[in-house]
Amino acid sequence: MATEGGGTKDDTSEAMLSTARSVIRTCLQVRREEDVLVITDPETAEVGQSLYEEAARVTDRILLVMMPPTQKPGKEPPLPVADIMRKNRVIIIATKDSLTHTRARQQATKEGARIVSMPGIGRISFETGGMTADYNALQREISGMGSVFRRKRMVRVSSPSGTEIEFLTGGRWVLEDNGICNRPGQIANLPAGKVFVFPKEGSMNGTIVIDGSWEGILLEEPLSLNIEKGMVVNISGGQIANEIEESFEMAKAGIRSSKKDLIWTVAEFGFGMNPKASELVGNRVEDLVLRGGAYFGFGDNTHLGGSARVGIHQRGTIRAPEVLLEETTIISEGKVSVR
Repeated sequence: MATEGGGTKDDTSEAMLSTARSVIRTCLQVRREEDVLVITDPETAEVGQSLYEEAARVTDRILLVMMPPTQKPGKEPPLPVADIMRKNRVIIIATKDSLTHTRARQQATKEGARIVSMPGIGRISFETGGMTADYNALQREISGMGSVFRRKRMVRVSSPSGTEIEFLTGGRWVLEDNGICNRPGQIANLPAGKVFVFPKEGSMNGTIVIDGSWEGILLEEPLSLNIEKGMVVNISGGQIANEIEESFEMAKAGIRSSKKDLIWTVAEFGFGMNPKASELVGNRVEDLVLRGGAYFGFGDNTHLGGSARVGIHQRGTIRAPEVLLEETTIISEGKVSVR
């Protein structure tokens, strides 16, 4: 039967199962004796079903859980879902909103689960683009970059749209976001393929202009953020800037007063390496791995060793950045300059 896209129904479902096979067999390397939990919701159920079907080819110890859509990012899953997460060794999360920064996910990780999360994943983004990368090859490329980052701490980022920012790294560059998640306690977002770092708290100064996307929303007008001592002191850029300010102010409600001022911490910097992610598509994970693109994260930085435990973490992407590490050019004109 022909579909609207011009292929057949069987062709389309095979494309989904092909990606699901990569997730199950290459990324997670699921074994026959392992318990596997797939968590999905009504908006991502088609992807969740394909992952369940492929996992069932490997193990019969498989459970598919449909949970209600969350009201906001970072909201804890229902208690029955959180309980069952603690009892599984492999967890695949394909939901509209991310569960990465929830206590339920953190507890499951402590219990030794390895977890793959695909927040906001839809059928098209599951079948094409960054999800179809050769993750074994990507792992080799990213791990081979380690020597580039040694003993270099000053980072400068600029862009044609007006970004001019510099900061010191506050930890090692993370080179494990390569899609391979085969050890207990590991967690990975898919599509994978980014290199990122914790900016030293208090060290960042300048201007960040987000001209690509914000949390998977393609921007019609750029966002400009003024940064002083690692904190956002002003944000401008039309209606979306107002909405972002409102969401961060709302997040303050659940934070103790001594931490409220940390809500606007610049929490993360990274750049994309996925060769199959060739353009911004309006997906909150895929846009971060755009090869030659860069992004900044704002809010909670505790996952990287920081002190801003504020429960909200949002990211925005930059087109065609220039990224310098000391005197070494990492990204130039939107292209990766080192191997």
